[in-house]
Amino acid sequence: MTKYANKEERLQVRLDRDAKQVLEKAARYENQTLSGFVLTKALDEARQVIDRHEILRINEQDWGQVMAAIDNPPTANEALKRAHKRHRQLIQ
Repeated sequence: MTKYANKEERLQVRLDRDAKQVLEKAARYENQTLSGFVLTKALDEARQVIDRHEILRINEQDWGQVMAAIDNPPTANEALKRAHKRHRQLIQ
């Protein structure tokens, strides 16, 4: 039984014979069903894509600059003060 045993949704994919044979061969090497192999690989890739778009990775030097700006924020200029005032008016 796979970790995706309680399935309710279906996804259909059209592909040519060669592509299917490649996927079947790879699934056999991994000792998985074709569906299990495709689902596992697609989910792994999908999670990586999501991570690339949703997780910000910065180096130690940049992290230090971020923390310094948080610990010692610059004083607000007039444009920022006006924007803050406008924001407060809009959300009340």
